[in-house]
Amino acid sequence: MDSLLWGVRLIAILVLIWGVAGTIVQGLNGAGPSAEAWRDLVVAGIAQGAMYGLIALGYSMVYGVLGFINFAHGEVFMAGAMSGFFVANYLWQVHFWDNYFVLAILLVLLTSVLTSMLVAVIVERVAYRPLRASPRLVPLITSIGISFFIQYSFAGLFGVAVKNYPPAPDSLRNRIGFLGLEIEGTKLAVIVVALISMGLLYLFVEKTRTGRSIRAVAEDKEIAALMGINVDRTIVASFAVGGVMAGVAGTLWSLLFRGVAFHTGFLPGIKAFTAAVLGGIGNLPGAMVGGLFLGTFEGVGSQLVLAGLGIPAVSQLKDVVAFTALVLVLIFRPTGLFGERLSSEDRA
Repeated sequence: MDSLLWGVRLIAILVLIWGVAGTIVQGLNGAGPSAEAWRDLVVAGIAQGAMYGLIALGYSMVYGVLGFINFAHGEVFMAGAMSGFFVANYLWQVHFWDNYFVLAILLVLLTSVLTSMLVAVIVERVAYRPLRASPRLVPLITSIGISFFIQYSFAGLFGVAVKNYPPAPDSLRNRIGFLGLEIEGTKLAVIVVALISMGLLYLFVEKTRTGRSIRAVAEDKEIAALMGINVDRTIVASFAVGGVMAGVAGTLWSLLFRGVAFHTGFLPGIKAFTAAVLGGIGNLPGAMVGGLFLGTFEGVGSQLVLAGLGIPAVSQLKDVVAFTALVLVLIFRPTGLFGERLSSEDRA
C-alpha cells in the first residue's frame, strides 16, 4: 500500500512539473497570458480564497466543538447574501446606495451578519441540539437535510431567479495602486475586509473569555462543564460566530459577483469545506490559509498546469482544479497543511 501511495505521489509530481514546464514554454513563445493577466488571476484568486476562508471558519468551529461537519453552513452564507440584497436594492431605489455608498454597504453588512448569525443559531437549537447524544452520522445526515430545507425555503419565499446587487460606484471598480500593483478596487476591498475579519476572529478566540470557553469545550466537554463552563451556551456562541463570518463572506461575495440565488451557497460551501480540510479540519488558522491557498490555486492552476498539458478550455475547469488541490494535499499530508485539531474524545 505504501509503495502504491508513493507511486501516486510521484505521478502527481511529474504531471505538475510537466504542466508548469509546458506553460513556461508557451509563455516564452508568446502564446500564454501576459504578465498583467497573471497578476489579475492571482488577485482574483486571493479575493475568492479570502471568502472561502471566512466560510471555512464556520466549518472548523463547529467541527471543533461538536466533531461533525455542518453541511448547512453554505446555506447560512446564502441567507446572509440574500437578505443583504433586499436592503441593497431598497437603498438603490431611494438613491442612498450611490450617494452614501460606505454607509449603505455597512447597513447591508449588518443585515447579512445578523441574518446569518440568526439562521446558524436556529439551526443549532432546532436541528442539532436534540441530536447531540446521537451517533455522529445522524447529525451529519441531518445537516444535509437542513441544507436542502433552507435552500428551498428561500426559493419558495423569494423565487428561483438570480437577484443582482446594485453595481459598486465607479471609484471602487477602478484600479487602485497598491504595493506597486494596479488592483481593481472591489477585489482589494474584499481582500482587506476578509483579512481584517479573520484577524478579529483569531483575537476573539485567543483573547476573550468566550473564546477560551470555546477552546476548552473543543478540547473536552465534560471537563469544561466541571470547570463551570456552560457547554450549551458555548456551542451556541460557536455557531453564532461562524454565522457572523458567513455573513461577512455573503456581503463580500455579493460585492464581487453581485448575483445571488437560493442555490448560491452550495458550491462556495463545498469549496469552503475543502478549504477547511486543506488547512486541517478544526484548525482556525488552517481554515484561513486553506481558503487563500484554494482560491489562489483555483485562480491560476488551470492556466499554470492544465494549459501546459494542452487541455482545451481550461477556464471552464476551475472547479476541477479546486478539488484536485484537495486530493493533492491529502495525498502528501492527510491531516491538512496545518494538521487537524481534535478533541480528547476524537484522539482516543
